[in-house]
Amino acid sequence: QVQLVESGGEQVQAGGSLRLSCAASGRNVNGYAMAWFRQAPGKEREFVAALAWNGIDTYYSDSVKGRFTVSRDNAKNTVFLQMRALEPQDKAVYYCAAPQGSISSSFSTRAAYHYWGKGTRVTVSS
Repeated sequence: QVQLVESGGEQVQAGGSLRLSCAASGRNVNGYAMAWFRQAPGKEREFVAALAWNGIDTYYSDSVKGRFTVSRDNAKNTVFLQMRALEPQDKAVYYCAAPQGSISSSFSTRAAYHYWGKGTRVTVSS
């Protein structure tokens, strides 16, 4: 069974940085797409970033492009989300997601992902 555990969320000042981690078990992150989504209070869960199966191709929402970077460490079986220049609008619970099998498109679509972590909370104060 695939399990995803996020960590690294905390309260930071606007303009600050955080690195979120998603530790995977039951599957190697190497060879599978992985994604980050977030859900702000009262809003739908939205796509943030994805890393393709090759660990090279990346995809970002317009709201985080240029500020966030998704990457993985195969040896640690962990995916990261480096967040810089945080804004109050980035406040949300961040979720890690993995598909059931291989995917080559629809990286930003929630329905493409079968496994989800429980989330880690990020608070950005102005």
